[in-house]
Amino acid sequence: MLLDECMPRKLRHELPGHDVKTVAEMGWSGTKNNALLRLAAAEFDVLLTVDQGIPYQQNLPGLDLALVIVRAPSNDINDLRPKMPEVLRVLETIQPGQVVHVGA
Repeated sequence: MLLDECMPRKLRHELPGHDVKTVAEMGWSGTKNNALLRLAAAEFDVLLTVDQGIPYQQNLPGLDLALVIVRAPSNDINDLRPKMPEVLRVLETIQPGQVVHVGA
């Protein structure tokens, strides 16, 4: 799973059982969404983000990548942490090409 740049790195500790990398760790910092999605699809199954606009701005069909979008008041870890149990449930069944929104 890839954590988008807008997600706190420490969030990986809330996702036990999953191999989690960050955009920065992959050397992709500053990569625009379309290019990032193509890179991510080549190496990951899921992109975890808070960027609500990605599905509307990008051409997702045809990408071998699932997108989990977390809705939270901010991208602060304290706002995101309570959403992680739901993210973990979604990760059990999400399929490539799916976009799933988690949280309020």
